[in-house]
Amino acid sequence: MTVHESVDRDADENAGKSGMPAGAGPVPGADTGGGEDLREARSSQKTDALFRGVTVAAGGVIVALIALIGIVLVIQATPSLMQNNVNFFTSSEWNTTDPDNMRFGILDLLKVTVLSSVFALVLAVPVAIGIATFLVQYAPARLSRTLSALIDLLAAVPSIIYGMWGLIVLGPWMVPFATWLNQNLSWIFLFADGNVSIGGGGTIFTAGVVLAIMILPIITSMSRETIRQTPSLHQEAALALGATKWEKIRMTCFPYAKSGMIAGSMLALGRALGETVAVLIILRAASSPGTLSLFDGGFTFASKIASGSAEFNHPLPTGAYIAAGLVLFILTFLVNLIARSVSGGKVNG
Repeated sequence: MTVHESVDRDADENAGKSGMPAGAGPVPGADTGGGEDLREARSSQKTDALFRGVTVAAGGVIVALIALIGIVLVIQATPSLMQNNVNFFTSSEWNTTDPDNMRFGILDLLKVTVLSSVFALVLAVPVAIGIATFLVQYAPARLSRTLSALIDLLAAVPSIIYGMWGLIVLGPWMVPFATWLNQNLSWIFLFADGNVSIGGGGTIFTAGVVLAIMILPIITSMSRETIRQTPSLHQEAALALGATKWEKIRMTCFPYAKSGMIAGSMLALGRALGETVAVLIILRAASSPGTLSLFDGGFTFASKIASGSAEFNHPLPTGAYIAAGLVLFILTFLVNLIARSVSGGKVNG
């Protein structure tokens, strides 16, 4: 038997075992699995393209809505601004009852809005970061989950409840402390005499404390998550070099979570700037412009718009409030833009 005959015999025997006719090769055009994989790949590409198109469209809708809101506000506010007889940015006067003599400015509204929000932020940030650090680094897992849920529930309390609690309970309770600050630290402009009485607690001081409680869950949540994401290798390396637990937190967790803390604080500031009902209930109306004291009264942008809803029966008075709303819209948009920039920098970094 020659070598070729032996090879052919072995091939015929193997073909017989596999059920194929002897000497038969692959059938032309038969699907060997490659075609099915190709179809699956093309289907996956089509699905990805469809999903990408849907997400881009959804993002475009949001951008379009924001742009349309801004355009509508500008269009509605322009006629009233053209009829305004005082400077819109530097005047504290607000008299829109006479459409023929429109006199309105946002200076006092801007003071009260910014002062109450920044004061709330100053109170809330250290407390929120301390709570977040305790929950992540010190508290047992079960206690941490329970306290985290309770703190997050603060965000679910309606604004009107916060406002009623601030007016009826917190405001009167804080009057002695506010009086002491006014009597002993009046040389600091923040604690000087305001344009309303301290009695009753209807001041920026009370409103700021309530706002601090309202924004606490936002800062705590973002700080907690960013501290928790600190790489364990960094923390273990600090401990291996002899650092105490506090030094480990200060040298590894805080630097890593800094951008998340800043982003959470800015988002909370945007929340405080736009708060309406609670501030409207707490703050007492003032007959004179504010003095940048925490014991001032008055209106924020949002509470002024809410209080003037009865005047929304004529285009010009309505446009005056829309102009104030446009300023608040721009202010809040800028604050949230800064927050997203800081947060995005952390992700990209």
